[in-house]
Amino acid sequence: MTVDDETLGVYRARAQDYAAMTDELSGDKHLAAFIAAMPPGARVLDIGCGPGRAAGQMAAAGLAVDAIDAVPEMVAMAAAQPGVTAWQASFDDIGGDAIYDGVWANFSLLHAPRAALPGHLAAIHRALKPGGLLHIGMKTGTGAGRDDLGRFYTYYTEAELRELLIAAGLTPARSWTGRDTGLAGTCDEWSILHAHG
Repeated sequence: MTVDDETLGVYRARAQDYAAMTDELSGDKHLAAFIAAMPPGARVLDIGCGPGRAAGQMAAAGLAVDAIDAVPEMVAMAAAQPGVTAWQASFDDIGGDAIYDGVWANFSLLHAPRAALPGHLAAIHRALKPGGLLHIGMKTGTGAGRDDLGRFYTYYTEAELRELLIAAGLTPARSWTGRDTGLAGTCDEWSILHAHG
């Protein structure tokens, strides 16, 4: 499994806290843009779905949503969202060929070791239908390390992310940058990129 036990343990212990942080997603412009880009009845995959708030919004918009997370407490919350099919799986379990119109990987793949990310992106590319859309959000910076809660992160510059997406066969498109405070209480810089299969 490409996410270490300490990181997973934090999410198991803090599942309710994390769910409370993500309670209100109706105003999220990035989620709205992803949903708007999908064809009617599109099938999408939410990777590292957490408590399933985004997956629930997608399902409410008429999308067919598969959601995966490595933490059983998160999977249980995601599965309780109407219209969401959720199961426990890691990044290593991403599979299939030309299944999804869209893949939502919102600040989840940042927990994978640097050496593993190219393989995960290649698997996502295979799982996307031709022309399908990947949304990927990552904290930006250099190197790798743990936050104050013990979660492991790998940091990338936006230029590095674009190169990795291209190497995986994807075509980068729009991007956004910003700063937000997360579960650990620190304000971190991030990049969100859209890429097409």
